[in-house]
Amino acid sequence: MSRAVGEIKKRRFQKYWLSFYNGKKVFITGHTGFKGSWMCQILLRAGAEVTGYALEPPSGPSLFDVLGLGEEVRSITGDIRDYEKLKTSVVESKSEVVIHMAAQPIVRESYVAPRYTYETNVMGTVNVLEAIRNSDCVRSFVNVTTDKVYLNREWIWGYRENEELNGYDPYSNSKSCSELVTGSYRNSFFRDQDLAVSTARAGNVIGGGDFAKDRIIPDCVRAAGTGKDIVIRNPRAVRPYQHVLEPVTAYLMIAAGQYEEKCLEGAYNVGPNESDCITSGEMADLFCRRWRELSGRYQAWSIQEDQGPHEANLLRLDCSKIRSVFGWKPVWNIEKTVEMTTDWYYCLLNGEEMKEYTDEQIRRYLDAAIKI
Repeated sequence: MSRAVGEIKKRRFQKYWLSFYNGKKVFITGHTGFKGSWMCQILLRAGAEVTGYALEPPSGPSLFDVLGLGEEVRSITGDIRDYEKLKTSVVESKSEVVIHMAAQPIVRESYVAPRYTYETNVMGTVNVLEAIRNSDCVRSFVNVTTDKVYLNREWIWGYRENEELNGYDPYSNSKSCSELVTGSYRNSFFRDQDLAVSTARAGNVIGGGDFAKDRIIPDCVRAAGTGKDIVIRNPRAVRPYQHVLEPVTAYLMIAAGQYEEKCLEGAYNVGPNESDCITSGEMADLFCRRWRELSGRYQAWSIQEDQGPHEANLLRLDCSKIRSVFGWKPVWNIEKTVEMTTDWYYCLLNGEEMKEYTDEQIRRYLDAAIKI
């Protein structure tokens, strides 16, 4: 591996990974979601031919619609539980790279609909892998899971990729299962093929265009937009918050790297620097401060007395592996991350042209990445 790693580290990752995708056919599940929409936008900038497979956009408004992505990507409306339709879509796309992001992604929702969560997150992964087995074009596959796949012992240090997988709640546990399924398929079917398989475990992601319920930034924006106090469920919970462009570019980097060097496949954590792991209360403070700078209006937050079902209080990731193998590192610290995120929503609420503004944020991120 040392030769491959040494060669990859010589390349400034943002410039190289973007150029890799020029002319490549890429298949994305969950492309209408929050992270999927940012990924589509970057890939289109890079000159990729994108096919997406997903349900209708999960929220109204949705980033997918705000950016008008339905007019620029080949968008297939489908459920990943529908194996036959998914298999046909993957095979007909003739894609070389597949990135799997379709999921039921909300912890609290998984308590309400555990069966649906497992069907989507576990059997959905099986279906994607089976579809890939029936394609003779795919050479690189990345399954996007979560930092919550680990058996969380509430340690103060970050979890490494070789730690035990056993998520507590149905969402986290279903993603642990998805990891195990992917590993089994890699060992059982793809080991001797020209097909590299990785999983990516990202921390909590924020950024413009997330409108989901029970997520801290969308909840902050909804409250601020209506002049109400922000309600925080667990202000002392520590999370590895990062801007959406951090994991999205990491996924693309992993997919491109292992496409050329199969020995780079594996499991990778993707998270911020340890100093940028903050509590939910600190996140609310940063949002309120930036919102006040933009609007001139004071914004407050309060604690929700009924915190709901169990969620972890302390969660950190050790990202030494992806740093060592790919030379990857976070670009924006937590203050810059919250600033860019808050600015995006403020511009949206003030009627600005969001496709152009989103492209501007991508450009600023890539410019900053080249310099680090």
